[in-house]
Amino acid sequence: MALLIIVITCFLIILATSQSCHSPDDFVAITSPGHIMIGGLFAIHEKMLSSDDHPRRPQIQKCVGFEISAFLQALAMIHSIEVINNSTLLSGVKLGYEIYDSCTEVTAAVAATLRFLSKSNCSRETVTFQCDYSSYMPRVKAVIGAGYSEISMAVSRMLNLQLMPQVSYESTAEILSDKIRFPSFLRTVPSDFYQTKAMAHLIQQSGWNWIGVITTDDDYGRLALNTFAIQAAANNVCIAFKEVLPAFLSDNTIEVRINQTLEKIIAEARVNVIVVFLRKFHVFNLFTKAIERKINKLWIASDNWSTATKIITIPDVKKLGKVVGFTFRRGNMSSFHSFLQTLHMYPNNNNKPLQEFAMLFSACKHIKDGDLSQCISNYSHATLTHDTTKTVENHFFMRNDFLWHYTEPGLIHSIQLAVFALGHAVRDLCQARDCQKPNAFQPWELLDVLKNVTFTDGRNSFHFDAHGDLNTGYDVVLWKEINGLMTITKMAEYDLQHDVFITTNQESKREFRKLKQILSKCSKECSPGQMKKATGSQHMCCYDCVSCPENHYSNQTDMDHCLLCNNETHWAPVRSTTCFEKEVEYLDWDDSLALLLIALSLLGIAFVLAIGIIFTRNLNTPVVKSSGGLTVCYVMLICHALNFASTGFFIGEPQDFECKARQTLFGVSFTLCVSCILMKSLKILLAFSFDPKLQTFLKRLYRPVPIVLTCTGIQVVICTLWLVLAAPAVEENISLPRVIILECEEGSVLAFGTMLGYIAILAFVCLVFAFKGRKLPENYNEAKFLTFGMLIYFIAWITFIPVYATTFGKYLPAVEIIVILISNYGILCCTFFPKCYVILCKQKANTKSAFLQVIYNYSSHSADTLALSHVSLATIHHDTAITNPSHNDKVAGYPSSNHSLAQVFAHIVREDATKVSKAWHQKRSSSI
Repeated sequence: MALLIIVITCFLIILATSQSCHSPDDFVAITSPGHIMIGGLFAIHEKMLSSDDHPRRPQIQKCVGFEISAFLQALAMIHSIEVINNSTLLSGVKLGYEIYDSCTEVTAAVAATLRFLSKSNCSRETVTFQCDYSSYMPRVKAVIGAGYSEISMAVSRMLNLQLMPQVSYESTAEILSDKIRFPSFLRTVPSDFYQTKAMAHLIQQSGWNWIGVITTDDDYGRLALNTFAIQAAANNVCIAFKEVLPAFLSDNTIEVRINQTLEKIIAEARVNVIVVFLRKFHVFNLFTKAIERKINKLWIASDNWSTATKIITIPDVKKLGKVVGFTFRRGNMSSFHSFLQTLHMYPNNNNKPLQEFAMLFSACKHIKDGDLSQCISNYSHATLTHDTTKTVENHFFMRNDFLWHYTEPGLIHSIQLAVFALGHAVRDLCQARDCQKPNAFQPWELLDVLKNVTFTDGRNSFHFDAHGDLNTGYDVVLWKEINGLMTITKMAEYDLQHDVFITTNQESKREFRKLKQILSKCSKECSPGQMKKATGSQHMCCYDCVSCPENHYSNQTDMDHCLLCNNETHWAPVRSTTCFEKEVEYLDWDDSLALLLIALSLLGIAFVLAIGIIFTRNLNTPVVKSSGGLTVCYVMLICHALNFASTGFFIGEPQDFECKARQTLFGVSFTLCVSCILMKSLKILLAFSFDPKLQTFLKRLYRPVPIVLTCTGIQVVICTLWLVLAAPAVEENISLPRVIILECEEGSVLAFGTMLGYIAILAFVCLVFAFKGRKLPENYNEAKFLTFGMLIYFIAWITFIPVYATTFGKYLPAVEIIVILISNYGILCCTFFPKCYVILCKQKANTKSAFLQVIYNYSSHSADTLALSHVSLATIHHDTAITNPSHNDKVAGYPSSNHSLAQVFAHIVREDATKVSKAWHQKRSSSI
């Protein structure tokens, strides 16, 4: 093609003649004179006959393989021009035409284009080289055609030289919208960009993602494949294979490539949907062989062949499976139908295709309707003698409207629009010119008007867009068997602007649902609750399905990724299709563990009340007095009651007040209790200390009220600072996967630890002091029980620290409740239960005399221990009694009503111990 353009621009080209084309007039297929000539290019034959693989001489060969559908397209152009000529659109101006057969070959189309570009009214068919073609007057003013994009590209590049308008009725290659490369090209059909977009949309909507594509090895096929691949990828559709067939039937390898393509289709068993961008004769050969191999698929047809009767009438075509195609919008066909019915009356002197068709039909008139088209095709490949004097008879046109059945309404309408567009442009141009003269205007002037013209087909108005395209939309058609015959039915309309399919009835909607039942996927569909996982294949459509992990979900099929739930408020189990709202949990009052703990707390309060009653009723007994008096006992019992009551703040829905009150109440009340115990331990240590220096120090230190107030006050300060600086507050714990734990956040771990640590320090001091007084008389062995109570406290809280740190969930407050109960019960039981036992069960031991006797026995034992050796306890005691007969009287008459028995005990022990020590020293001095 490039060589031809160079030849045109450099030399004077004279059309040569050959055996099949003796003169330029022999080359023209159909002609009719007029004031304004319009050229036409139609592939009326399938190919050019050639005996060699490669041409050896520059001759235009004979064309074979008569194409009825292309013949009808040429007739549609003729009919449309006659409609204009017979109308008032062009008053006094007649449109003429020269129609050429491209024979589906670029070479023949280029030869015809040379004729179009040759000078008008010139004795020789020449195309002269000029630097400026503005005033050049070619043979025709515009060209309608060609059908195939590759031919249109070659023709357009030549017509660009003179900016001659070219209006195609079928060339859909997207590249033709480029006005820089094809400035004079226009078309009455949409670009393949929209067709491929519609195909990809249909495939995606039907749930297919693993398809095959078959196309031709030419500009149209390659461009359509590239555009479709982009659109398919945008819709998550993968192309399993891409098969490319030779563009022309004259290629000797076409049969081999078709067989290889069919083998590929059979091998790819998972591919059940195949998109076909082929010419009609390719599809015919492909389907014929596919039927032999019993291949059953769903075929998506391009606008090239979706309504081709030649293919629909292939025997057993229904065995191929379903065919869904895209075709151009159809218009009113009634006028053209009438034209075909009266075609036998049409003169055929200058219509060679009509003469050939008449001859072929006569040769096949004995064939039944179903095989008639194949007979015509077979005869057209043979060498028949044309009888140009033969008239067209009526009988073969009346056989069931044979030609009408081969009409493709979408293409016929596109041709009508092309002619009408030129007719309206000529009308606008001729309003101020005398267009009956051949030099009234040049083609480039017509092009300027044509780009902006608004024209009509009788019902709708149209105009070309900025790219020279006419975006009329598509009809989606389905091949359907009705009464034993394959019929083309309209299934939907495709809206280019909104990228949607418009169904007009319920039947169409049912057909769309049936399409979705066809499975064409590389991998099994991932159900909701699953997501895709790449398998290492280069195609994203090939994958494994894995379950969504916890806290993720997928609610659609074939989702690339699972969606993350809002971890703060929602959760999802493994393989979930939705997120569930997290339940808000806390240690509620109706929880069984909470009920148990509350019962234990109430039991503890009951014990406190019972002990208070017992101590109140036995106020003046030695046991109560030895406990430090009723005031200290009441303070301690109130602290125990508050400790038990504080556990109630750990149960129920947390509130800010409860969060602040529970730790503060427990900390202060427990500190007050331990402070009282510390005071009692210190008193015991003071009472039974025999070291004069230590005794003097303890006497100075022993201040009961200041000690209790100071120890408790320090805890009050700690808690106050805690509440002011970092107060506990309600917090939603979202760390657990399925629930939200409503809990009290302590505010400051340091403050919380300081509070508990301070209590632990006091308890440790109490433990030390109590341990030193552990060997007191049996009925006054309070220090031993205090020691045991402190040990319980330490064991409980030491255990609490790791358990509290590692426990999660709503039962975390229960851990602290249990520790509070254990430590509180431990101290309560060890402090008061032994005394209650004596009061209730050993009433004889709870008398002053019995108590003093026990003290005396202990003091005697203590004095004997202090003597260390050489002096018997009996002798010392006897001597003491003789020397001090008032001893027993002192004991008996000790004013104990206003003093603690501990004081009595301590006084007697100290007095006896002093006397024993002096006696021992005297004996030792005398012996020396």
